[in-house]
Amino acid sequence: MQADVVIVGAGPSGIFTALRLNALDPEAHIVIVEKGLPVERRSCPKEQVGHCVGCTPCRITTGFSGAGAFSDGKLSLSHEVGGDLPELIGTDLAQRTIEEVDRIYLEFGADDRVEGLDSPDAIRHIRLRAIQAGLKLVDCPIRHLGTEKAQEIYLRIERYLLERGVEILFSHDCRDLIIENGRCSGVFATGPDGEVRIDARAVVVATGRRGADWLEHLCTAHDISHLPGPVDMGVRVEVRNEVMEHVNDVLYEGKLIGYPNPFRNKVRTFCQNPGGFVSQENYDGGLAVVNGHSYKERKSENTNLAVLVTHNFREPFNQPIAYAQNVGRLCNMLGDGHILVQRFGDILDGKRTWEKELSRSNVQPTLVDAVAGDITSALPYRTMTSIVNFMLAVNEAIPGFASAETLLYAPELKFYSNRVRMDERFNTNVRGLHCLGDSSGWTRGLMMASVMGHLMGGYLAEEL
Repeated sequence: MQADVVIVGAGPSGIFTALRLNALDPEAHIVIVEKGLPVERRSCPKEQVGHCVGCTPCRITTGFSGAGAFSDGKLSLSHEVGGDLPELIGTDLAQRTIEEVDRIYLEFGADDRVEGLDSPDAIRHIRLRAIQAGLKLVDCPIRHLGTEKAQEIYLRIERYLLERGVEILFSHDCRDLIIENGRCSGVFATGPDGEVRIDARAVVVATGRRGADWLEHLCTAHDISHLPGPVDMGVRVEVRNEVMEHVNDVLYEGKLIGYPNPFRNKVRTFCQNPGGFVSQENYDGGLAVVNGHSYKERKSENTNLAVLVTHNFREPFNQPIAYAQNVGRLCNMLGDGHILVQRFGDILDGKRTWEKELSRSNVQPTLVDAVAGDITSALPYRTMTSIVNFMLAVNEAIPGFASAETLLYAPELKFYSNRVRMDERFNTNVRGLHCLGDSSGWTRGLMMASVMGHLMGGYLAEEL
């Protein structure tokens, strides 16, 4: 098969590369290779049967629009949130492109309401409480798509691309890159009908967090210049809505950052879901990790959010993703393949949580098949200590956050540790190869991944 551009991965960065390139050069032959299914077939069987059935690949993390769009669907509208892309391209270009991409989302049906702009005095009060607790508040305007509405928006984008002649190969797993004489000239993929060779003038790898490990191995195999970066490990915290009510009403999602003693690792909150639901996602090899969903219409009595500890590794160690995966497998082992849940008070008391204790708590788990147990037997001491001390600090700013009944689910892992070396136009040291989105190590989240794709589409149009 011959194409002008082949894009590996139909997450936000891959989608927006195709959108922009097609708009600027409608005659360009674009092929997207996607391991998962189209949006209309990405329903999770757990919603019907009540438990994870182990889809391969997982329908929540894989398919058109990627993992992020099927979690909570938040667009952060500030360059200060979403990774380190502004360091590569500059803050002015990053912010201008955020505004361009935001308009595209609106054209495809995103809600025109922006959260976090209505109550500046209340935000100042929350910031003061955070400062008093030794924390930094990062308040960012949020356009909340919602899990179910995001699916509708991306379905419109999927149909638009198909109608415009973009070829999308679903259920196709990219096995390797074709690199000859220092140039990437295509990919090998395997689909229902066997192996496919796709030759192209340019190759864009945009495989998201799920594909970070795969891309790291390719970088090593093909001498694609990269550095091992940080990896985030932690828990998903769930509290009653009453605890987070003030923050939810004012900010919808307020990000808190701290550097708690004794290790001074960076710890942050992430992906806050008011009235949301804790969920399970499955990665290759059967690794189960925890995430959170937030719907526009369907609401629970709880708010969930991640508390993540950033780990930076130095020589000679260079396998941060494998390290985090092994920690996750320990959690899965203790939960017999399920997500572990433990009450914060039990952690402080040095005991495991029992199912009967959960049943009589104020906070009822929204992940109903999570297994009560002891996450401290799996998470490293450094990680667990940082989480506990950070939560106690957050409790000073948000009373009740670290109550005895607060639930902690594990493992919450974010795989974006492979930082691919590129110039400001996303050229790697291998000619014709570009790496985008969370798997590149430069972005974290829907908006910045979309921004990277939007810019890439423009650069490719110039080159073609």
